Amino acid sequence: MVHLSAAEYWRRFQEKNPELSDQFQAWSFGNSPKQADELLALVLAGKKVGTASLYQLYRWTNEPLPKVGDYSIILDGGQQPRCIIQTTKIDVVPFADVTAQHAAAEGEGDLSLDYWREVHWQFFSHESAAARYQFNEHDLVVCELFKVVPGSVELAQN
Repeated sequence: MVHLSAAEYWRRFQEKNPELSDQFQAWSFGNSPKQADELLALVLAGKKVGTASLYQLYRWTNEPLPKVGDYSIILDGGQQPRCIIQTTKIDVVPFADVTAQHAAAEGEGDLSLDYWREVHWQFFSHESAAARYQFNEHDLVVCELFKVVPGSVELAQN
């Protein structure tokens, strides 16, 4: 696999899609290189078509909320571009109201809502503690559905 910066990867993608702006996001799933690789593997296998993030995180980092149509470069655990996803749906709901359908779309564990809640409760609690905030089930979660952009995986390999 060729090692590319996110900017170079995006430039190559723009060559095939000149209507796209120079604006892009590049990020990895999870909170460790190992988790980034595991979750990326689920995306590349077509099992993971959703993700969730803590709404508060966008306020704390002054980042814009994702929108339908947004493109994101997904990085592996070594911070190398591996694919591009496009956001297809956004729902902002309290943690307690995340649906079983969304939990299954995330493609993790046994795909159950119980599994999703356990894993994400730990994850969001950890993120919140770093900001000295006490996470609770009424906190908003950004539930995002996405699709892998055709040709973007091969672009990372060339």
